Amino acid sequence: MLLNSLVLSLSVALGALAVSVPSPIEVIRRAHTTGAVITKCSKPGVLALAFDDGPYTFTSSLVDKLDAAGAKGTFFFTGTLYGCIYNQKAAVKKAYDNGHQIASHTWTHANLANLGTSQIQTEMTKVEQAFVNIFGKKPAYMRPPNLATSSSMLSVMKQMGYVVITDDIDAGDWNHQTAQQSEQKFTAAGASGNGHIPLMHETYDSTVNTLVPWLINWAKSNNLKIVTVAECLDDAANMYQPGNFTGNGASSC
Repeated sequence: MLLNSLVLSLSVALGALAVSVPSPIEVIRRAHTTGAVITKCSKPGVLALAFDDGPYTFTSSLVDKLDAAGAKGTFFFTGTLYGCIYNQKAAVKKAYDNGHQIASHTWTHANLANLGTSQIQTEMTKVEQAFVNIFGKKPAYMRPPNLATSSSMLSVMKQMGYVVITDDIDAGDWNHQTAQQSEQKFTAAGASGNGHIPLMHETYDSTVNTLVPWLINWAKSNNLKIVTVAECLDDAANMYQPGNFTGNGASSC
């Protein structure tokens, strides 16, 4: 009888331990993976709308469209590509305050694969400081301009604590493709499997005012939740660098 009781107790204990230990897949999914290229969400049922090259004229209205749909997007902002980021600081802060993810697309939209270590660091730290000045945080996610990476660039991103995002669907707006052509790409990719991280640009009227409303409806009809890139990777708590940061008072580029 005593032996049976001990065996039963041990079985219960082992069962509880088994439940509490995450599977290897869960561990990978939860990992905040720096310095490695990520192209796709790590879970199904989501769509991560990710916009490059802002802030721009359409940033505020794009935030409004996403908010109205109960959706969250990721904005890969630059410092100087379409004028100085401080000239759009109200839109940048609005996106942050409304719960969208702000991430880095470098200071000048430079091709990081062609730069040395110190140049890459400068491209990242200058836009980091602008974010600190505008809303008090440094991002932990970045998308390289032109999706260009190299082993040295990825090494610097790892050292600086950045998750590197590219895409698994290219909307093609940068290549003069129409919103309708972009829509066909999403339809062809389908809504099954792990969620998509598309390459899109908030600097095109057709993307903001035609493609995004279509995507909101497409996601709804396919039971997809539109989330930030960090959330689609089960990493929402780590979309910004840990710690408190000090602004330097800058208001111009």
